[in-house]
Amino acid sequence: MRNIPDSDLCAATWHKSSYSGGSGDNCLELTHDFPAVAPVRDSKIPHGPKLVFRATAWATFVANLKDETA
Repeated sequence: MRNIPDSDLCAATWHKSSYSGGSGDNCLELTHDFPAVAPVRDSKIPHGPKLVFRATAWATFVANLKDETA
């Protein structure tokens, strides 16, 4: 996992998951500003912690979720 300065993450463009709950309870956001990694945060706490995954690991995780829901 690559270290990204928090100042870069704060300036990133975040996108809310289309699967996030409409009531605002389950809000995951991801930024595509860093091609090699996939930073993820809880939209309810935008200045809180962010998890940064390798892009390949995140893609594998999402693919497995899709397989489980199919």
